[in-house]
Amino acid sequence: MKRIAYQDYHASMGTLFDLGDLDVFEKRKKEGCIHISYDELMLHYREYLRKDRPYFILCTKGIHSKRAVAILEYYGYDVTQVYL
Repeated sequence: MKRIAYQDYHASMGTLFDLGDLDVFEKRKKEGCIHISYDELMLHYREYLRKDRPYFILCTKGIHSKRAVAILEYYGYDVTQVYL
């Protein structure tokens, strides 16, 4: 599983999905970042993701992002966990 620090992420690297609380998302919002719940992403990942693009996934505690990255990586997506 690939991981990078939040401060090392830049929008040119790919899309960042923030699975955390909306209030926290508004405070730390970065360019290219999309807020989405873990459940929404996992239920509809085919609508949000393409296998030919890189994605970065973040959540406050790292639990949901780690789980999402593991599952999506298994499905063949280029995903990286972003940790705070």
